[in-house]
Amino acid sequence: MPVSLRPHHLLCMLTYLGKGYTPAFVSNYSKMIRRLNSGEPILLIEGPDDICQPMLDEKTCHCHNDSVRSRDLLARSEIGRVLGNDISAGAEIRWGSRELELLRRVFSNGAIRGGCEGCEWNHLCSQIAQDGFKDCRLQLPPSAGG
Repeated sequence: MPVSLRPHHLLCMLTYLGKGYTPAFVSNYSKMIRRLNSGEPILLIEGPDDICQPMLDEKTCHCHNDSVRSRDLLARSEIGRVLGNDISAGAEIRWGSRELELLRRVFSNGAIRGGCEGCEWNHLCSQIAQDGFKDCRLQLPPSAGG
């Protein structure tokens, strides 16, 4: 079964170290990363996704905010341009280590950071990228075809 993700979470997962808003959020996010590391595909959706689930009952849930939807639009555009494939809602994608390496490289040089604007984690993610993504949890299997 695919992991449902909104587009800006494709950026967030590049730098995920096991930190987050609440213990329940971290536990759930870590579970999603383990599923991706085992080779499960990603189903792109609009709006709250599998990572958002623990936050949806919170009074301060930001998952439906216009600013978050704007991050999704920017992330979708930038990532799609870099990878040269469709990352529209409903698309199922299967990324491997080659795609992860490319995305981390362009994330580091700022080419796909539009979806990070206004995010409270932006500074931490920049530091993680500057440190070479050391200890990041997402470690995808080899890409298809090599």
